[in-house]
Amino acid sequence: MLNIFKAFKKDESGAVTVDWVVLTAAIVGLGMVVMVSVGGGITGLGDSIVSDLNGRQSGFENQ
Repeated sequence: MLNIFKAFKKDESGAVTVDWVVLTAAIVGLGMVVMVSVGGGITGLGDSIVSDLNGRQSGFENQ
C-alpha cells in the first residue's frame, strides 16, 4: 500500500495537463483584454466606413 502512494507521488503526468490548462486560460484572457481595449476603435472605424459608403453614389439606377 505504501508503494502505491510513493508511485502516485512520483507520477508527474497530470502536471503537464495543468500547465496546458493554465497556458490556454492565459491566452484566452489576453485575447479578451485585447478585444476590450481595441473594440471601441474598431466600432468607431466601422461607423465611419458605413457613413462614407452611404454618402456615395453606386452608379446603378433602378428603372
